[in-house]
Parts: sequence; structure tokens; C-alpha cells
Amino acid sequence: MRALVVDHSEAGPVRFADVDEPVPSTGEALVEIRHIGLNFGELHYVDQWPAGAVHGHDAAGVVVRAASDGSGPPEGTQVAVGMAPHAWAERVAVSPASLGTVPEGVDLADAAALGIAGVTAFRVLRKRSLLARDVLITGASGGVGHFAVQLAALAGARVTAHVGSPERAAGLRELGADRVLTDLAETGDRFDLVLDTVGGPLLAQAWNSLAEGGTIHLVGYSSGQETTFPSGALFGFGEPRTIATYGDMTPTGGELTDLLGLMAAGRLSAPVGLRGDWQDVGDAVQALFARKVHGKIVLDVA
Repeated sequence: MRALVVDHSEAGPVRFADVDEPVPSTGEALVEIRHIGLNFGELHYVDQWPAGAVHGHDAAGVVVRAASDGSGPPEGTQVAVGMAPHAWAERVAVSPASLGTVPEGVDLADAAALGIAGVTAFRVLRKRSLLARDVLITGASGGVGHFAVQLAALAGARVTAHVGSPERAAGLRELGADRVLTDLAETGDRFDLVLDTVGGPLLAQAWNSLAEGGTIHLVGYSSGQETTFPSGALFGFGEPRTIATYGDMTPTGGELTDLLGLMAAGRLSAPVGLRGDWQDVGDAVQALFARKVHGKIVLDVA
């Protein structure tokens, strides 16, 4: 079967290859993949995976063979695959713990956009009550950002979205952002929670805008820049402020199911900024690296 595998050469980060068919264990389902969802991290930092390995973590498809131990969805079920290894192939063996059942009314391609981005936003934002809280989302035009804006608004937060340029602000107010900024100096507000996907100097600025008792959750560093805190910036009186890292790799099935339920109810939309064929993965990767895509990239598996 065909798959996208890790390529460490200049032609990379991925290439097509013929690979062996997956052999599911007793606790795995065999899923025929119809759509794959691309993520910046897994493509930009491809050197963290071995050359030739089937790449990718997010996808959606149909169960063609249920797990033989009776766990998980039955044959014929449409499923989202989230944060699972080796997902960018025509067929993949997946633990049911990494599958979310796609309800009627949800486009299978939209389900492929969830995965890492949707689950990351969901897990961070549910760590505390957001009702009437001030929340800042940096990198709000990206995949995690689009989901985070919607989920924070659903939870009753006052949402401020930060983007890198005015052009990347399109549609964020419609998703639930109360304000969209390109410069944190435009506001004197203090935020109870910051979901930061950018890092670099913006992270230091966000720290200065953090309210007493507030937390910054670090879920990415797309800027690639170092963060420097001025002398004394990390000292303060009052209720402690915190910076929390994120790296939750536990199974995603429960969160995927919750998110898909919100999509089916019309309360959450998939931020698909580019849809194409996986034959054109090279062009899609270039568009992703050039920051030309607002939201997620979903490619159809021929």
C-alpha cells in the first residue's frame, strides 16, 4: 500500500513509498484512511522521527476490520484518528483508544482536522473554569488557535485573539473572539489564562499581561525565537502566576468523541484552510511553512 514516509533529504520532509500492509494486534482496529490532517510540528521537526517511517498522527476513515478482542467500534464505523502513530497511509492499525466515532452530519474530512490541534486546545482550556474569565489565544489563526477561540467562547470566556498580521485576523470574530490584536500593547487588560502557540518575545509580553493567579500554557513555539525575560519580570507579589508546559500524549478517543459531538451539534466548526489531494502534499507543506494557510490542512487520500 502507499504511504507518506519520513524523508530527511532536501526533498522532504515526507515522500510517497510502498510499505507493508499493517497487521493489527488483537486490540487494534484496521482503518481505511480517507483524509489526513497535517500539523506544523510533525513536519517542521521531522528529524525527530526515523527516516522511512510512516509519518503523521491525524486522519479520518472507516473501520474495515474491528479489533478482534471486541473492543472499539464495529466494521463500517466512520472514525477520526487522533495523535496516533503512522496515520498517513492507505490503511492503518489503530488502538480504539485513539479513535473517535464520527456522528451523522459531520463531514469525515472535517473530522480529520481535529486530532492534535483540537485535543490540545480542549485539554488546556478545560483545566479551569473560564466563565467570565479573560483568555488570550496567541497564534489564533492556526489550527490550535482556531479551535481554542471557539472552545473558550463556548465556555463563557472573554476571548482575545492575537495574530501576526491583520490579514490573519479574518473570521476570528465570527468564531467567538471578542477582540483580535496584532500587538499586545494595544490592550492594558490582564488575562487569567493564556494559550500560547508562538513563544519568543510574544511569550514575555504575555507574561507581563498575566493577571494574579493566571497561567500561561505553552503548547508550541512556532516563532522559533528565544524568550528572554527582563530582570525582575518573574518576581511579583500577590497570588502566584505560573507557566505550564504541555505534552500530554495520553489516548485521545474521549476528547475526540466530545469534540465531534460539538461539531454535530453545530457548536464547533473545523478550521480547514486548505483542502486538496494527498498527491499534492509537497505544495501543501510549502503553504504550511510559508504561513499561507489559516487553520488546518486536510488532504484526501485517493
